[in-house]
Amino acid sequence: MAQLRQDYSKFVERDVEVVVVGPEDAPAFAKFWKANSLPFIGLPDPSHSVLKLYGQEVNLFKLGRMPAQVLIDKDGVARFVHYGHSMQDIPENEEILALADEINVR
Repeated sequence: MAQLRQDYSKFVERDVEVVVVGPEDAPAFAKFWKANSLPFIGLPDPSHSVLKLYGQEVNLFKLGRMPAQVLIDKDGVARFVHYGHSMQDIPENEEILALADEINVR
């Protein structure tokens, strides 16, 4: 999330909304967001409904949810999906920003 926070203004310039979904409940999310001054949206998903909707993998041997990045256009169509195999398997922001430019998310 530090990587997202660092480049958040670049996402805003492209009219891209960053939403981070996690398994915690709303109070835990609010506490974490406040403590870390995160500028983007945090969506609590304790029932795992978003996880199931996008097919995000859960691997209990690798700390639970595997990372997933989904780029959704303004019509609600998923234009890019990356399912990570570890917590380090996350596309660089520049790759996501280039994809956003390419599919005219702005």
